[in-house]
Amino acid sequence: MATVDVEQIDAPNGTPEARLGNEIRNALIFGLTGGGAAASPAYRLKINISGNNQRVIVDTTTARPDMEIYGIDATYSLTELATNKVVLTGRAFSRSSYDIPGQQQRFARQRGERDAQNRASNILAEQIKTRLASYFVSGG
Repeated sequence: MATVDVEQIDAPNGTPEARLGNEIRNALIFGLTGGGAAASPAYRLKINISGNNQRVIVDTTTARPDMEIYGIDATYSLTELATNKVVLTGRAFSRSSYDIPGQQQRFARQRGERDAQNRASNILAEQIKTRLASYFVSGG
């Protein structure tokens, strides 16, 4: 799995998706190489992501959310570099919830959302890594 080159994930600069793309890519690179140096690439992994936020619980008095779920949806393809043939495609998704502890704590809400995004990114990277492992174990 260390021979998989994970491409930079396309996202507009300065967006939450750009930060999440880096989180996912870094988690995948670490998961595939075990923290060591990558081997000469034999495969290229391309990932596209989109993030979304859903209000789950809303305060009926203020109409402000008390709990939200951050989700990431991804599509990915694994290409064998020797033949330039796509050998694996798939979809993955991750959802992570967070509480909003009172409307006076706006920074707590932002931190909760960021933590949920990080958790969702790591879960998504783990799902993709597991699917790649299944592909390599089965012999392609």
